[in-house]
Amino acid sequence: MNFFGLHSLDTLILLLYVITVLGIGQYLARKTKTEDDFFLGGRKLGKWFQFFLNFGNMTDPSSAPAAASSVYKQGIGGIWLMLIPLFLTPYYWFMSIWFRRVRLTTMADLFDERFGSRFLASLYAVVAIFIAILNIGFGNIVALKTLQPIMIKAPSAYTDTDRKMLADYKEYETLRELRMGTVLSPSQAKRYEVVKGLYDLGKIQPYATYLRPVPFYLFSSALVALFIVMGGLTATAMVNALQAVLVMIISVILIPFGLIKIGGFGALHERVAAPMFQIFGDGNLSEYTWYSIGALLLMSFVSINAAGGNMNIGGSAKDELAARIGAVSGGFGKRFMTIGWGMAGLIALALWGSNQTDGDQIWGRLTLVLLPVGLIGLMIVGILGGKLSALGAQSVVLSALVVKNIYEPLFPGRTERHYMLVARISVPVILGLGILVALVLGNAISLLKFIMAIGVTWGAPIFLIFLWRRLTKTAVVVQVIVTLLFIGVIPFTITAVPGLRQSPAFTATTKELVATARVAATTEDVKRGLAKKEGEIILREHRIEPVPLYFEDGVARKNPADLNSPKEGIGRFNIEIYFVKLLGINVNNFTPPMIMTVRFVVDALLPMLILIVVSWMTHPGDPEILARFYARLKTPVGATPAADHAAVCESYANPARFDHTKIFPCSEWEFTKWDKMDALGFLACCVSVGAILLIFKGIMMIGA
Repeated sequence: MNFFGLHSLDTLILLLYVITVLGIGQYLARKTKTEDDFFLGGRKLGKWFQFFLNFGNMTDPSSAPAAASSVYKQGIGGIWLMLIPLFLTPYYWFMSIWFRRVRLTTMADLFDERFGSRFLASLYAVVAIFIAILNIGFGNIVALKTLQPIMIKAPSAYTDTDRKMLADYKEYETLRELRMGTVLSPSQAKRYEVVKGLYDLGKIQPYATYLRPVPFYLFSSALVALFIVMGGLTATAMVNALQAVLVMIISVILIPFGLIKIGGFGALHERVAAPMFQIFGDGNLSEYTWYSIGALLLMSFVSINAAGGNMNIGGSAKDELAARIGAVSGGFGKRFMTIGWGMAGLIALALWGSNQTDGDQIWGRLTLVLLPVGLIGLMIVGILGGKLSALGAQSVVLSALVVKNIYEPLFPGRTERHYMLVARISVPVILGLGILVALVLGNAISLLKFIMAIGVTWGAPIFLIFLWRRLTKTAVVVQVIVTLLFIGVIPFTITAVPGLRQSPAFTATTKELVATARVAATTEDVKRGLAKKEGEIILREHRIEPVPLYFEDGVARKNPADLNSPKEGIGRFNIEIYFVKLLGINVNNFTPPMIMTVRFVVDALLPMLILIVVSWMTHPGDPEILARFYARLKTPVGATPAADHAAVCESYANPARFDHTKIFPCSEWEFTKWDKMDALGFLACCVSVGAILLIFKGIMMIGA
């Protein structure tokens, strides 16, 4: 018996999970009575809960399918989109302490405490809510695209529209594969442009599915809202504990089934071109070269400081060691899982080649093709549950921002019960806005890149808040406004105006390239005399399609069926590339990794430059506010709430109490000397980074 394409056993597993999650929320509802309980878990979560919170917050449902999709499109180098924070994990060892020691509820409180500015706090809250809603939309999109290929229709259930869509997709797939190896005839080229336009606009896909966007988004978001409204952050932590086990299972479960199906690691290397196993990709075949990865690392270092869960998750730890261990163990846990996600992308390449399916949907297709009944249900629970845990943590963070930094300043003096009610009401509202984002924006990878880039808006000032006393309120306001306009408002305004997105100057593309790669010969290669036997390694030319210089998601005809209709850009306008063009740099010969490198370097450095220059040009902050802030930041967290309160009061009475720990005692830089715990922890993190990279490289060499 099937239910919307699912076996009854898989459906039963899904129902049991939903009941369990709601039961956890109902159980904890009786214990969630105060704002500290709801937003911070009472500041009493130990190492294990910190690990689960961090792991769940980092390892959301979008991570596995997005990583596999990136590898499927770019080769194993595409894993860096998710693996790049590996190099930042030693930094977590220090960053987690900062967020615990400031002893605040929300990230917005940081700006109020550091600058004495309610305006900056509210501005942060508004922008952070917007960014987080984009993140929620991203999670919705990836979960949908992952589950859609699992819940597919039987041919007997196809409608006429389904049949036409599938036929158009099959034609697109055939022509694209043909185009990679030869020049299409004029009639084929025209038809290819039509079907490619339909594909770029998201109007065709390789299957017909029962799972529709609106019902799925409503159901999953309602489930999140219910258990968060009942149990707050503690409920999220408990669900994350369950989810961590599920994520570990679904991250590796496809690999043995996939390797058995293709014939092992040796067959994997025979079927997949050697360049696809290069950790640093070829500039013609992949976006992820050594220099584009470096640019991604730079931008990630800046933006990671603004991650919405930093304050709530770090602040919920019962002590500094719990915060530190939770942050780094959660980070390393995700990086190990990331290697498994990359393997899934390579297995998909071995099974279907590079032109057989939409990359965003391969995780779901792998699930359907490789896993037996029962394990399919487990995969669905893992993806859906990951969405619940990630959105749960984000919802708590956002509800805290709504209450503490927007609502309470406007309506002060209300009871705690009143503010708790507002927090609970805000959760479904925020999730509803995330649904709207998912319906409007449909490309998961490009949306992820934009979310990472827009994070520098607040990541840059938060980083300098902890380390530079000279940073001024005016500099932060100017930087935030300029960066938001540059990265967010102007690019999407250009996309929204038909005359601009259809401009010939803006719809320009790179030149078509022809690259040679070592690949395993196919049956067709043997027939054409290019190889003696199937699987033999031969050199094959690949035609690399031009990519848009300025539009993230492509350029297509306004009406794909009419080749005389104007071309227009799709997705975000890459203003960073146009900016360097205005500086006199020739961008027409840029390759995809060069485009990505320029974009991320500009996004990372522009905010820092504005903050430093404007800070030196404006008046420094109130000395008393600065003294209190940095005195508290340097005060270790006490063993008990009473001891902690006494320690902070002592620091307030003597703000210079920890000045002897500064590396530069007479400067405005707040770098401090390391103690034994700092040094040993940092060294252990660096060794772990190296070990993971060696494991990663070793796995890529098995069977080569």
